[in-house]
Amino acid sequence: MIIYGIKNCNTVKSALDWLNKNKVEFEFHDYKKSGITEAKLSEWSKQVGWESLVNKRGTTWRQLDEVIQKKVTNEKAAIALMMEKTSVIKRPLIENNRKVLLLGFDEATYKLKMK
Repeated sequence: MIIYGIKNCNTVKSALDWLNKNKVEFEFHDYKKSGITEAKLSEWSKQVGWESLVNKRGTTWRQLDEVIQKKVTNEKAAIALMMEKTSVIKRPLIENNRKVLLLGFDEATYKLKMK
């Protein structure tokens, strides 16, 4: 299981704390240190939709120029933005056997999916 995110994100911290507390084994992939490939974003997009991957409620999205925001109308544009600004990717994203298991953190959902 691989957890994708950014170490200093509060939501990621909550998810990692929950996983550690519940003794769930995982590997952590930090977007800021390791980046993300176009192929991986495309793979996820096909599974959950590019719209789910772009965090439009986050600070990074809100700080983008409105012109840039309006250009994100399809998968290609979304992936280009996510590669350039990894902080705009909804997080954490949990992948198991190349399948997106969870996106974001909700303790009740984690309890259901991780047990």
